[in-house]
Amino acid sequence: MSLFKSASVVSLWTLASRITGLVRQLIIAAMFGAGPMTDAFMVAFRIPNLLRRLFAEGAFAQAFVPVLAASKEKEGEEVTKLLIDQVASVLLWALIITCVIGIALAPLLVWAMASGLQQTPRAFEVSVLMTRFMFPYIAFMSLVALCSSVLNTWKKFAVPAATPVLLNVAMIAAAWLLAPQLKLRGIEPIYSLAAGVMLGGIMQLGIQLLALRKLALLPKFTWNPRAAGALIAQPAIKNILTLMLPALLGVSVAQISLLINTQIASHLQAGSVSWLGFADLLMEFPTAMLGVALGVVLMPQLAAAKASGDQDKFSSMIDWGLRLVVLLGVPCMVALLCFAKPLVAVLYHYGAFKGTDVTQVALALMGYGAGLLGLVAIKVLAPAYYAKQDIKTPVKIAIVVLIFTQLLNYFLVPQLLHVGLTLSISLGALLNALWLLIGLLRGKTYVPAKGWGLFSMQVLAASSLLAVFLLWGAQAVDWVAMQTVYFKRIGLFAGVLCAAAAIYLGACWAAGIQFRALLKR
Repeated sequence: MSLFKSASVVSLWTLASRITGLVRQLIIAAMFGAGPMTDAFMVAFRIPNLLRRLFAEGAFAQAFVPVLAASKEKEGEEVTKLLIDQVASVLLWALIITCVIGIALAPLLVWAMASGLQQTPRAFEVSVLMTRFMFPYIAFMSLVALCSSVLNTWKKFAVPAATPVLLNVAMIAAAWLLAPQLKLRGIEPIYSLAAGVMLGGIMQLGIQLLALRKLALLPKFTWNPRAAGALIAQPAIKNILTLMLPALLGVSVAQISLLINTQIASHLQAGSVSWLGFADLLMEFPTAMLGVALGVVLMPQLAAAKASGDQDKFSSMIDWGLRLVVLLGVPCMVALLCFAKPLVAVLYHYGAFKGTDVTQVALALMGYGAGLLGLVAIKVLAPAYYAKQDIKTPVKIAIVVLIFTQLLNYFLVPQLLHVGLTLSISLGALLNALWLLIGLLRGKTYVPAKGWGLFSMQVLAASSLLAVFLLWGAQAVDWVAMQTVYFKRIGLFAGVLCAAAAIYLGACWAAGIQFRALLKR
């Protein structure tokens, strides 16, 4: 399967995931609004998610995939299957220990994440209880990350990309069906979301294990803790752990930044954590569909190219990924900056979600839009380092960026409140991406193909036309006032988006961008 087809498969399933995620957030916004109880859930859900990104999808995946791909390329599938079994066993027991500790320390974790919740004691208590209930979610998702790494290395991208849909479906069903029943019984309805999270985690792991079983790659776990501990001495496991240490530090930097931002938001106006959460999901739409999809597809193939010594192929894949980032990322950035309020109004402005909430989420989303290109580009640039097992360089860059981001918070948050948090993340991401790019250029790991100057001007010209149209569309209609005529609002919104896509793609074509040549390449 070609890189473009593989990336398309991941992007389409990611689109499905983001659409169902939007439906999930829409239901949460309509049923629970943006208040203390919603903040409590956002914090509780963020804790296992933070650890999942830290260990599973972060440090573990970054260290495991290059070793797995190199083993498959050099030593064959039989040896690689044994490696999968060993890694799965060590990971399982590490997760069991982590879950026991996490459940015990839930009050401390909630306080460390958002001590501002104590301003509403009931919200703090609810958040602690949901954290304890949802903590095993990290175990399910860490094993999902293991399965996804294997499937992606075997170029089976569809199942890993599709499984996040199951989490959203489970949470939607729980909110829709379980929340009213809890309310009738005098139980806090927000607990239904925690039940949905756990159900979604079980479903995601189950479908991935079935996919591995079809490939005869289902891990054989070592259930004896001593035997699992002894596996750490294996050379391949040692190599993964050695790579994980700097990767863990690098991912920790991003998660520490998230932790600090959540902590700061919890001390701002009630609802700030929720506003950021709603904006996060919309920001993750383009970052996941473009950056994550490209990163998932490129990582194992970059590692294989590096293992085989094909430097030209290695550089060419990076160049191809960056051109797609620019072609598709720039118009997304323009849309978030110029059309944020209509986007938030159409997607969230129902039920308990107020017009003031629309404004606050839109402002946060614009903050993210300022650095969207950097947020997406990192997903392509960082795997180039991981593929050659150079994790220290991205870590050093991430540490400097963390300091830079928090300095920005010091100056921006007092003036811009929660919007300052998203803007500082964006500016930090731009610095991070630029630094990673310069490192690849200086080391001649990446040699840009010809035509970048003309290509950039073509995209810039098309995006300028798009910006003018979207600014007009944002001002021509009072999107917030149309809450009661939501079908008309949705129709107008769809019309504007279709026209915007036609304007941008048409302008790119008129400027001379050869779409077919780019996709073939």
